[in-house]
Amino acid sequence: MSEETAVQEDLQNRFPSLRDKIRVARARRLFVEVPLADFTEVFDYAVKQGGFSILCAITGVDRGDALGAIYHVARVNGVMLNLSVRIDRSSPVIQSVTPYFPAAQVYEREMIDLLGIQVRGLPPGSRYPLPDDWPKDQFPLRKDWNPEVLKMGETKDA
Repeated sequence: MSEETAVQEDLQNRFPSLRDKIRVARARRLFVEVPLADFTEVFDYAVKQGGFSILCAITGVDRGDALGAIYHVARVNGVMLNLSVRIDRSSPVIQSVTPYFPAAQVYEREMIDLLGIQVRGLPPGSRYPLPDDWPKDQFPLRKDWNPEVLKMGETKDA
């Protein structure tokens, strides 16, 4: 049995909600669609018991009907687990993973600034990557964002 298949079976046995939601894309790459309600528990298990001790990146996405985040975590041998979660557009809130990986705050601040995803438990800090005078509620990576309404520091009359 390959290491990827072993990870897949372990996650499916531990979390029945992941059945049919784990895909082995190729050697050393697994993709998992995790229900938001189960995300913290699945992430905790993957890091603490699954050996995924390296945070490679967090990617925020606009899927059109929902927002999302993909957490790319890896083992030291290069096996990467990509945990994808869908987040409701009307109340986009996720839990911070900075207790596991303090450097995650850079990625989480990007999701706040660029997509408007709120991150609970994120330590206080400055904005990133947008400037401090960027208008509130203007999220440039959202598909419905209209750059025409933006004039740095103010919005035009519609």
